[in-house]
Amino acid sequence: MPTYTWEHIHLRSPDPEATANWYQDKLGAEVIRTKQADGGTRIDLNLSGQKVFLAKAEPGKAAGAPQSPYLGLDHFGMTVDDIQAAVRDLKAKGVAFSMEPTTIRPGVTIAFLTAPENVSIELIQRG
Repeated sequence: MPTYTWEHIHLRSPDPEATANWYQDKLGAEVIRTKQADGGTRIDLNLSGQKVFLAKAEPGKAAGAPQSPYLGLDHFGMTVDDIQAAVRDLKAKGVAFSMEPTTIRPGVTIAFLTAPENVSIELIQRG
């Protein structure tokens, strides 16, 4: 069987610069701006080693924000060492949570936050 590894996540936003700034400010992402041949600037993120590509959502071409549950991408998850501290830090930065820290089974606590464009991000602490 072939081996599959993660390459990137692609997000669309009406304001990629504001979205990049949110991920940088709230989650510590590195923002990578690359000049393009057409004079524009491509905006990518390095979010804990994961490549995230941001693209402008053109008016009339962007899909409406889905309501969970739905088919397709539901959320992406990020591991944290101390979920209570992470939630406090993010709330102090104005981040909204759709689920407060919840122990779903012994040794596993999760919380869900809402990022720009209604992207759902799970924080998970194991152990």
